Amino acid sequence: MACRTPFRNAFPLDAEGRCALCRSGMRGYDAAYCFGAYEGTLRELIHLFKYGRIKPLARTLGELLAGALPLEEQFAAVVPVPLHWSRAWQRGFNQSELLARFVARRRRVPVRNLLRRVKATRAQAGLSDHGRRENVASAFQVRRSRRLDGLNLLLVDDVMTTGSTAASCARALKRAGARRVALLTIARVDRRFQVGAPAVASTLGGHL
Repeated sequence: MACRTPFRNAFPLDAEGRCALCRSGMRGYDAAYCFGAYEGTLRELIHLFKYGRIKPLARTLGELLAGALPLEEQFAAVVPVPLHWSRAWQRGFNQSELLARFVARRRRVPVRNLLRRVKATRAQAGLSDHGRRENVASAFQVRRSRRLDGLNLLLVDDVMTTGSTAASCARALKRAGARRVALLTIARVDRRFQVGAPAVASTLGGHL
């Protein structure tokens, strides 16, 4: 299990390159892939898509997302991270689902809305790592009567900060029988240089 955290980290990695959360099994997902760092033009595009509601950007960002996933990875289905119904109503769409559809078409596998968000959580921005984990604990459930025995699933979201949301989703999928869950996001926040606040670095790119 590996979140692919950058090596220069406040919490030392083990000989296999795993952080403390991965070693303790708190991540939930088995691998994490990402196109680039959450900064500059990429950050602006994500904000326009997500908050500016410019839905055609789903294609541009979806191309980047699909390109970040190794060709050798094979999945039974693509699963978007769900929004709570109230937030989906306010925004008008789930950005993760639009991205998931694009990746699924490229990989010729189905999109399955297996998860539902059963708790309206606080915004993750501004919370500590522990606070983020607590905020999304038990926030997701697999939809009733869905058995996922032995499936290899791809979980899709727009941005990864600490991975707390993805971990909560992955644990719910595995409780329903999924064998393996990989995470794919457009961007990842580089939190190496500050503790308790998002950090920015200009050296990250490609797969994080």
